Amino acid sequence: MAAPETQGAAAQGGEDRTGSHGGVGGVGFEGSKDCILESLSLPEGPGGTTASEGSPSVPCIFCEEHFPMADQDKLLKHMIIEHKIVIADVKLVANFQRYILYWRKRFTEQPITDFCSVIRINSTGPLEEQDNYFLLCDVLPEDRLLREELQKQRLKEILEQQQQERNDTSFYGVCMFCNVEFSGNRSVLLNHMAREHAFNIGLPDNIVNCSEFLCTLQKKLDNLQCLYCEKTFRDRNTLRDHMRKKQHRRINPKNREYDRFYVINYLELGKSWEEVQLEDDRELLDHQEDDWSDWEEHPVSAVCLFCEKQAETIETLYVHMEDAHEFNLLKIKSELGLNFYQQVKLVNFIRREVHQCRCYGCQVKFKSKADLRTHMEETKHISLLPERQTWDQLQ
Repeated sequence: MAAPETQGAAAQGGEDRTGSHGGVGGVGFEGSKDCILESLSLPEGPGGTTASEGSPSVPCIFCEEHFPMADQDKLLKHMIIEHKIVIADVKLVANFQRYILYWRKRFTEQPITDFCSVIRINSTGPLEEQDNYFLLCDVLPEDRLLREELQKQRLKEILEQQQQERNDTSFYGVCMFCNVEFSGNRSVLLNHMAREHAFNIGLPDNIVNCSEFLCTLQKKLDNLQCLYCEKTFRDRNTLRDHMRKKQHRRINPKNREYDRFYVINYLELGKSWEEVQLEDDRELLDHQEDDWSDWEEHPVSAVCLFCEKQAETIETLYVHMEDAHEFNLLKIKSELGLNFYQQVKLVNFIRREVHQCRCYGCQVKFKSKADLRTHMEETKHISLLPERQTWDQLQ
């Protein structure tokens, strides 16, 4: 097979990856240059297909063939054989169904060559043996933005699920090693297994979908399979002795099945916990020979939301904001029942509005922060928070 020839929009856009990004929903192609016409938005419906988000099946991008969500590879094989389209780095797509539905709609709006590189195989062979395949990848700015947006949405859902599990007091579980029952918060069971049985799957706050995780592990033990080496044994006693003597009371870190239960695997697009940890270790190695003899430690300061006042402790800053600006953040947190992430969103919202010299109580904009501060203190708008949905949906 001769070396493939690559052409098309994605190939031409390779050097523009950090430049302008084509807007989703409206991409202009004038002189092979992408331009943003509107912000990225995901389709509510696939447009012309009976499949919808949340459906147990996924349609082909070009035809009416549908495949179960679990048979993703069959769909990819179908699109390669029947429609000659290849999707690069599918494993990096956070939501495969929404990704397919999005491009299914876009391909009805513009020709496929506006989005895909054209790869010609057997380009030096006889004409009848030549063929064109289409490559859809994140070299195209629109595809890159779509993948990043899907990643952000998945991370938001994971963090919300993690927060819900942190606060859940209705959890019920049974220890996999001594059959003791536990109820309340998931951390009670996890801490028991770590303390009493030396079985540590990580800090409770680093785990998501804990009940499913524990069921997955229990199923392996029920099938008489070691959780670490994953060998199968003839009976439970032999398995128990093996895990104890070999110190195999831990999970296999190379088993990718467990990745979805750890929050760290959702933080960066296309990076597993091993890659994130490797980057941290490399940074430490790069700086381990640095001379720190002249290091002078400066105290960490917290800055007031409304003025330039700084304090070494957050408690001091709370007192300052209440005395100087009549803004009681602790009271607001208590009255609204804010969790950690919601507090961060509220603080970020207030800082943004103040930075833009805009009163968040009446939306009036001022020429300076001093004018804004005078207005908010005189009108008492400093304690007049907007509707919760205004700031609670911020990223």
